[in-house]
Amino acid sequence: MLAPTEPDGVAILLLEDHVLVREGIRALLEQQDGMRVVAEASTLQEAEAVGPRADVIVADLNLPDARGADVVERLRRSHPDSAVLVLTMVDDALDVQRCLASGARGYLIKDSSAAEVVEAVRRVAAGGDYVQPALGAALARWREVAVGPRASAAELTPRERDVLRLIALGHTNTEVATVLYLSVRTVENHRSSVMRKLRLRTRADLVRYAHEIGLVGRAG
Repeated sequence: MLAPTEPDGVAILLLEDHVLVREGIRALLEQQDGMRVVAEASTLQEAEAVGPRADVIVADLNLPDARGADVVERLRRSHPDSAVLVLTMVDDALDVQRCLASGARGYLIKDSSAAEVVEAVRRVAAGGDYVQPALGAALARWREVAVGPRASAAELTPRERDVLRLIALGHTNTEVATVLYLSVRTVENHRSSVMRKLRLRTRADLVRYAHEIGLVGRAG
């Protein structure tokens, strides 16, 4: 069900397959001044087909037709002008890292307070980032243990450099897997390894770094 977007408000797309949860999130957000849910979807395919422009997509990661960072990556492809805010039960640091690397602007666990959810929506709608504080601390600790000192580009394996180059050229994990004859999971592992070694957080960081080291041609 679609509703008109308020000119000065935040238009929101809800992607959640549990009806009760989705109704609760919608009720919370529509109680806020300047927020309106313009569309809802229970599968990724439905969300990809949504026509109205959304400023923010509030998305679960466990859907009937997709899971994990692939949800974020596909939403970024189908709705490039929307900020993706993950709201899920998945609290593993590696999953958080993968989603941020795929372009998510925020990440929350479903046990977050109502105030935290509202703040996260406002933050990402304004162009900022929001990671639930407890998750941010866990992610920082994980990076320190997993990464150690920042590696140089020379310390990337040939396969990691291949994955980095293709990502920087705009390919999705699935497309990279096809080009390199690898599984999507293997590509995700290489991508996460690059992120850890180079202490990079987002897909934009990966693209910028690939240009800086000359792995792909500089834009413009």
